[in-house]
Order: sequence, then C-alpha cells, then structure tokens
Amino acid sequence: MSATVLLVDDEKNIRRTLQMVLQGAGFDTREAATGEDALRGLEAGDVDLVILDVRLPGMSGIEVLQRIRQTPANARLPVLMISGHASVAEAVDAVQHGATDFFEKPLDRDRVLVSVRNALRTWQLLREVERLRADAGERYEMIGESAAMRRLYSELEKVAPTKGRVLVTGDSGTGKELVARALHRLSPRKDAPFVKVNCAAIPAELIESELFGYERGAFTGAQARKKGLFEAADKGTLFLDEIGDMSLSAQAKVLRALQSGEITRVGSEQSVAVDVRVVAATNKDLEGAVARGEFREDLFFRLNVVPLRTPSLRERREDVPALALAFLREFCRENGLREKSFDPYVLEALAERPWPGNVRELRNVVERMAILGGDPITREDVPEDGRIAEPGGHTSRPPAAPDDDDELISIPVDALDRALTLREFRDKAERDYILATLATCDWNISRSAVVLGVERTNLHKKMRAFGIRRE
Repeated sequence: MSATVLLVDDEKNIRRTLQMVLQGAGFDTREAATGEDALRGLEAGDVDLVILDVRLPGMSGIEVLQRIRQTPANARLPVLMISGHASVAEAVDAVQHGATDFFEKPLDRDRVLVSVRNALRTWQLLREVERLRADAGERYEMIGESAAMRRLYSELEKVAPTKGRVLVTGDSGTGKELVARALHRLSPRKDAPFVKVNCAAIPAELIESELFGYERGAFTGAQARKKGLFEAADKGTLFLDEIGDMSLSAQAKVLRALQSGEITRVGSEQSVAVDVRVVAATNKDLEGAVARGEFREDLFFRLNVVPLRTPSLRERREDVPALALAFLREFCRENGLREKSFDPYVLEALAERPWPGNVRELRNVVERMAILGGDPITREDVPEDGRIAEPGGHTSRPPAAPDDDDELISIPVDALDRALTLREFRDKAERDYILATLATCDWNISRSAVVLGVERTNLHKKMRAFGIRRE
C-alpha cells in the first residue's frame, strides 16, 4: 500500500521512531514539529494520513484536528491521535472531533501499522466511492465497477438515445427503477417528464383511469376531467414498474395505446395522441406468465424490444464496499450524525454475505448500523439477520432456498447436531481466548486490552456480547 504519512510530534525521537517503522513497511513520511507546520504541510494536498500528537507547543493537537476537519479537502483525511499522558477525556474529545484512532505512548510497532493500514484502506475506499460518483454516479445514479455493472452501463449507453422500448428484469431490490431513470436521463427526452407507475400498487378497477384519465361524470366521484399518466408523460418516459402484476384487461388497453400512439379517457370517445417512450420492469418470469395465460403474449413482444437485466448483488460482490460507504455517508447526513467509518474487516464481511434482498437489503442494514453502531462501525455492530435467538443461547436459522447454481449436500443428522457454523466456531474461539487473557492479567481490563490489541471500550463490548463477567 503506497501512501504518504505526515508525522506531527514535538519530540524528535518519536518522529524518528515512527519514520523507521513506517518507511520499513513501505510508506513515505513527512515530519512537522508544530501544529502550524502540520497545517502548512497539508496545503499541497498529497498527504494520505496524519499521525498527530495531542499535546503540542502552541496550537494543540485537538485544535489542529479541528482545523483539518474544517478544511473541505481534508474533512475525511484519516488522523491518528497519540499521547504520552492520555486521559479518557482526551481520547473521547479526540474521537468526537473526528480522530480515526487514538493510542498511547510508548508506541507499539504492530499496533501502529495495523491502525495505519486499516485507516488507509478505508480512506482509499472513500476516494473510490467519490470517483465512482463522479464517473458513473452522476451519469447513471448507480455505483459499481464490477464486470456486471460495466456491461449494464455499456448497454445503457447504446439503448438510451434510441426510441426502442425496454423491458428491465432482475431480482427485487437490484435497482430496476434506477436503470429506467438512467435510460430517460441519457435520452433525447431528458428534459420532458419521467412518470413512474407502480402497477402492483393500483387496484385493477382504478388502473385504467390512472393510466388514461377520465372525463367529468365518467363515474361516481369524477367531478372534473383528469389527465392520465400517459398524457402526463407526453414527450417523455413512462415507467411501468411491476408490469407483471397488471390485470389482463388493463394489459389490453396498454397494448392498444402502444400500437396506435393514442389513448382514450374513461367516459370519452375522443382519442388523444401521445408521444411516450415506455420502459417496463418486472421481477417475474414474464415468458412463464405468457405460457400460463397470465400475461398477453402480444404485449410481451411489444415491451421486450430491448431486454436489460439488473445483476443481483451476489453477482457483483466487489461493489459492496463502495455501496456500503456511499449509503453510510448518506444516512449519517440524513440523521444529523457525524460522519462515521467502517472497520475494513466489516466491509469484507459485508461483501461475503449472500444478500437475498440485494441492494435494498444492504441499504437497510447500513442504515441500521449508521444509527445504532459506533465509530468506527465494527463487526459487533453488524446485525445477524436470519439468526433467531432461542432459550439457552442457541440460534436457529430459517430454511433458505438454495441458489440456482448450488447443489444440495446430504449431511447425516447426527453429524449436523454436533456441527458448529464457521461463525459459531469463530465466536467460541474468540470468547475462550478473551477469557484466558483476562485470567492471565488477573481480570485487569486495561492490561488485557493491550495484550489483545483492542481498545478498552471494544473489549467491554465483546465481553457483553459473549456474556463474559467475573464471578
């Protein structure tokens, strides 16, 4: 990992020690003895991380940290705080002002390197998110550079400028509406309306009047003429979401509108010409629905001129860290929270999850962690969805359907009863190791935390999670 680290400490020996440790690990270093020198050193914009002493002559380390956070270019720059005489109040103050991590002198080489690498990994991911937003996000309102997403972007670029009707398919929660909006935004119709219709949310008896409008007196309650959604989308794009849930009678009227380019309001005999590009979406198998007589074949062919498929999240696992970071920033802003970060190991764990609910599920989980989690968000903050607590501390999982490409494996029942999941085995090993360390350190929490290489607050959190307490 190539990076430049600014070392800010008035003690030359501390700077020299950190320089040797970091340069030996392949990092470039710069030095500053005062807060004022540190701020000048950051003006060039080529520093990737700062290690900052709390107590400096003149401007204090906390003041320097505040100035760094107030500079837009460095608002999220990782800053690790160090102190030779740290108090709990100082550590809390540093974290509240945006310190990425905090540790005491004398400095432990491994502790420093782990903290530096974790902070840089998160910082690089944040910059990657910003680059993705600039490149793809503003253009498509989507994040991701996996092969599946690059393929989708390429198809969007080809299809959007044309008049071809598009059928967007994909699992629930994969972002089909975002694809429809991107098609509109990249098309010559971008300055005209984009109108969304959720076909599943409109009762069958109302969908005709919603789509095509009605005349005054057409039915009880129709006190004035109302334009339908086809007319509202004139010269623009009409997005028919969940088209597979539309009734057969409504399908016939939509087909007629697509064939003729005209609609007729309920209660009227006069046709109205409309110029609408229709984009439809579904998570259902429309071809199967056609075979069962649940969907009109002629409408299916009218809609399916250009098929686009949104990939599931398990097909683009490499996009999960960037998505999670983008969602975290969004929810912190929405809830008035100071911007939080992820422990890099959390991002790795999120990328390994199956995500049956796709991007929508990931978004919900990140929102929960943004509100309830600490800073940084650690593994303990990740909700264990699908694990249901039972009396005695055991857990059970609801049966999950295998993926299409998974094979069912037969396991003897007696072997299954004795087996532990990987997560359960890891938790058991971690609990046993924490207990052994506490016993060795005579249950001194501070000393045990140093041996384990974690913060005291993190150790307390783990002890509560594992039900560890001194008898």
